[in-house]
Amino acid sequence: MQFAPLYPLLHRVLKPRFPDCLWAGCQETPKIALTFDDGPSPQHTFALLEVLERHRIPASFFWLGVCVDRSPQLAQFIYEQGHWIGLHGYDHRSFAAMQPSKLKQELEKTKRAITQACQISSDKLIDVRPPNGLFTPHTIRLLNQWGYRPVMWSVVPEDWVHPGVSIVVQRVLAQVQNGSVIVLHDGCFGGRDVAETVDRLIPALIDRGYQFASINDLWSSPNIDPNHPA
Repeated sequence: MQFAPLYPLLHRVLKPRFPDCLWAGCQETPKIALTFDDGPSPQHTFALLEVLERHRIPASFFWLGVCVDRSPQLAQFIYEQGHWIGLHGYDHRSFAAMQPSKLKQELEKTKRAITQACQISSDKLIDVRPPNGLFTPHTIRLLNQWGYRPVMWSVVPEDWVHPGVSIVVQRVLAQVQNGSVIVLHDGCFGGRDVAETVDRLIPALIDRGYQFASINDLWSSPNIDPNHPA
């Protein structure tokens, strides 16, 4: 069963209840963010990077620490291309199911994998997206307490069930609006079609007047709380 029609409804319900998360950028400007979860993946990410480079589009990647440990050179290459990097946990286990000490340990383990692969300061790794979008109010409080910025979503075309490139593109175009945070996947689930999907999406979104920004740029949007930890 596919749940794609439910995500816009969930977004409208959850966004006002959890204002400490980034659900979208400023709705007054046509900036949107392409984000990719579950990588980096040698099978799928290289083709995606070629598409992003050809269109000169910045993206944001939310990585699994285990995938970074398996492909550190790919991780370094993505970072050197100028894309924004966030955390998605170490091995995609639900944050809500972990004890706080275990969750903190898993996030630190993921940060170590990224800092070692990319040779960057851990201070730059502040954005976190919970696996499967699952969280509790306590999860958000912990992330904020530890200095992380929780990043959620506004457009989820459910590409991981492989509905086909045309359907994923159609779903994104039907939902996108100013400030949208679009979630796609370049890992084992969803990655098979990601390069072709993005290659079709980018020109269609540009034709509609949208500009592409990183998640960090969206945090700087005028309607985002300037007092949130940066």
